[in-house]
Amino acid sequence: MAQPLEVDPARLHAVMDMWFAENARPLPWRDPECTAWGVLISEVMLQQTPVVRVLPVWEEWVERWPTPTHLADEPAGEALRHWGRLGYPRRALRLHAAATAIRDDHGGEVPANAAALLGLPGVGSYTAAAVAAFAFGKRETVVDTNIRRVHARLFAGLALPAPSLTAAEMRLADTLLPDDESLSVRWNASVMELGAVVCTARSPKCGECPVQQSCAWRAAGEPPPSYMPKGQAWHGTDRQVRGAVMAVLREADAPVPRDLFQQAPADLGFAPEGIAIPLTALHRLNSAPEQLERALEGLLADGLAELHDGGFRLPG
Repeated sequence: MAQPLEVDPARLHAVMDMWFAENARPLPWRDPECTAWGVLISEVMLQQTPVVRVLPVWEEWVERWPTPTHLADEPAGEALRHWGRLGYPRRALRLHAAATAIRDDHGGEVPANAAALLGLPGVGSYTAAAVAAFAFGKRETVVDTNIRRVHARLFAGLALPAPSLTAAEMRLADTLLPDDESLSVRWNASVMELGAVVCTARSPKCGECPVQQSCAWRAAGEPPPSYMPKGQAWHGTDRQVRGAVMAVLREADAPVPRDLFQQAPADLGFAPEGIAIPLTALHRLNSAPEQLERALEGLLADGLAELHDGGFRLPG
């Protein structure tokens, strides 16, 4: 491991603050007029999903459901329907559950501190800290994958952080957090932005980095990572089949009988109204009957679908 370089925190904060002011992407959830609800939606959507995919769905959500109460008053299935193809659709259910708790327990207002945010269904420590910081300007230690990677390279000389968050990483992040509340918020945002657009996992743009002269990884000759992150397989997996089934359910305006999942529209001799396209896409996967059955039963078990009048539909 490379020896950490001596870095003056105050200078580091100032350099990053100036860089962020000049280079931050104009994302809508960073707009001063964005509500805390909009920030919460963005933080959940951005988990494991790139900004370019999140933007159109986020914009639709905040227009359709401008407050938590607007979403809570709708069935959970509507959150899933308008989640689109973001993936990991249980996040939509968690947002609906959080919106319901905000409506019922917090007067329809997103709680303004991390401790109260942690009490919302599906809100973990990262999301609570991020919403408290970015929506309410609180001094909170925010540590996501991008921040962990910047810290690993800048201070430890590692190409990548450990596979999972460690206590040592949290201690380092706590130590680096500026005492000034407003500067701490900008520090969190700036390091996150640096990791997202410059200090990326596979092709870092070190020549554009404002703190490259202080980087232990650069000083060590940019050693390769000690492990290679494993991407999740998609084609041919149960996840792909589940996604295709969900696409059918999102387009359906009535419960979908089990046999429609098992037979292609061409075999039926007619195209089921509204779901012909996603149903055809599902059958093009040529998944084994037992894999399709696992997908259907798994969606029921996860609360992403329910049985109604003998067919499958989004939860009511």
